[in-house]
Amino acid sequence: MAQGYLTISRPGPLSTLQDGGRYGVRRLGVTQGGPADLHAWAWANWLLGNPWGSTALEVTLGGLELKAGQDCRLALAGPDMQATLDGRPLPPWRAFTLKAGQVLNLGMCRQGVRAYLAVAGGFVADPVLGSRACVVRDGLGGHKGDGSKLAANDRLAFGDQGAAAPARILPTEAMPDYAAPVVLGLIPGAQIAAFTGQSLFQAFNQPWRVDSRADRMGVRLLGPTLHCRLGAMVSEGINLGAVQVPPDGQPIVLLNDRQTIGGYPRLGTLTPLACARLAQCPQGTEVRLRAVSQERALRDYCRFRAGFA
Repeated sequence: MAQGYLTISRPGPLSTLQDGGRYGVRRLGVTQGGPADLHAWAWANWLLGNPWGSTALEVTLGGLELKAGQDCRLALAGPDMQATLDGRPLPPWRAFTLKAGQVLNLGMCRQGVRAYLAVAGGFVADPVLGSRACVVRDGLGGHKGDGSKLAANDRLAFGDQGAAAPARILPTEAMPDYAAPVVLGLIPGAQIAAFTGQSLFQAFNQPWRVDSRADRMGVRLLGPTLHCRLGAMVSEGINLGAVQVPPDGQPIVLLNDRQTIGGYPRLGTLTPLACARLAQCPQGTEVRLRAVSQERALRDYCRFRAGFA
């Protein structure tokens, strides 16, 4: 039951509620949604002691301003968005208290793309098909249940804040450097042998750049032209991080709001943490692909998730 709310004064270009994602419904043509940057979303909730899957606010590019209706504990994670609390600078990667009437402002993003704002106990909204994850394209989830992104004067409800949780400090090693070179782990896919040897060499040894065509559905990479010997394919299920290569030879990495099936050959699949890192790459960012085994990717992901048990 809602106990308080935040009032949105300025929503920014795209601000949506995201929980852990919508699963078990892809057979219906419904995609998963959920946080584009799983890493920053998870740590924002961890700073407040929220369990895995708690609903937080994903803020794309910045430009968000909100006011507290009641006192609440919040946490901000992700790239520096020049946040201020009543005009005072507020660094990311920490929890803080927003008192009734105080204003939180996020400026424009520095280096990354998406920040995550969590509230103690998670934001309150009615689940749709088992999840509160907002997928604008599908008209599902979010604060109104209809896939709406935040608009001016909307309210975000939160539950009883209860007793103040012990202060948590983010481990230094968990705080990413968004200015560092980007290397994305890729698990080779079933069709990788159908690509020419020259294409495979280029795919893993030459840089790619993030195209302007990038959103929560997918990210197009610009670089060498990849050639695949396969002709027409029967459409098959598309998982998070799938790297499809259309006829123009420029890969498309499919993310949280992707379609559920596709018929282009796949170079492979980015690991979940590589997807999270790619989701923070602005247009023009140079990225490189590195082949990793399924076993290595699973170990890395299990080690990551163990921190939130």
